Amino acid sequence: MEALREQWLILISTPVYLFFIGLEILLSRLEMKPVYTWKDSLTNLYFMLLNGGLDLLLRGVYLLVLSYSWQFRFFEIENPYLYWIALLLAEDFMYYWLHRFDHQIRLFWAVHVTHHSSEQMNLSVGFRSSVLQPLYRIFYFIPLALLGFRPMDILFIYAVTQIWGILVHTRKVGKLGWWEYLLVTPSHHRVHHASNPLYLDKNMGMFLIIWDRLFGTFQEELPEDQYQPIKYGLTTSPGENGALGLVFHEWIQLVRDLRQPGLSLKERWMYLAGPPGWSHDGSRLTSEQLREREKLVE
Repeated sequence: MEALREQWLILISTPVYLFFIGLEILLSRLEMKPVYTWKDSLTNLYFMLLNGGLDLLLRGVYLLVLSYSWQFRFFEIENPYLYWIALLLAEDFMYYWLHRFDHQIRLFWAVHVTHHSSEQMNLSVGFRSSVLQPLYRIFYFIPLALLGFRPMDILFIYAVTQIWGILVHTRKVGKLGWWEYLLVTPSHHRVHHASNPLYLDKNMGMFLIIWDRLFGTFQEELPEDQYQPIKYGLTTSPGENGALGLVFHEWIQLVRDLRQPGLSLKERWMYLAGPPGWSHDGSRLTSEQLREREKLVE
């Protein structure tokens, strides 16, 4: 039953992706504002295949760990409607913290940086996966099993919310009225992919924006007469690194930082677990430091 449910999800989502990607390409051509390049799109496909392959290899491990954890569940929700609503909320909440830690801890940013390395914003960027994230994503799912949610249901609802998470990678949809207060919208996610200081590390949710509003990471997309136009990508371009370098360029820089002579134990720890951009000598800046510098310039 569970396998059929996942096959159904793939059969439904694939033509949806293809339709909207085709529509986005057509609209951008008609507007004479192309948002796709062959190189960038192929890179997105490359990351998707790497991530998907690793995710598939670890599927058995995921189910084993979650099934073991589920044996020690604290309680069960009998009402099926309440069960699925609670699972959606709980999974999206846990993803928010997974995503937030990916942005705020250098070690995890070294994994997640691949998703933000594109300077484009289109639906194919949604497939530009954090290649190595499947290695530790399971730790954010274990609490869901302990809360009584069945392992296959956890993986299924994650896949469902991922569909939404992919479809919000577009410039072609404006603000969506009152939905902006509840859901992660394309407008919210454009902010998330921006490298402008005000927008860095904002709007971490996958499906619901309520977590960002509750925990202080929300930022509205501002009109260009109030703030600078969005610039997509990283604050510092990774340059040309080749196929493997695209995945490991931040890891290489992390090792270089840790190998600097004369660092204290605390400084080495900060390079590993501190925020991206932290440096012992101020040669690089964190998101908060970049925001503060921008305020001073203004």
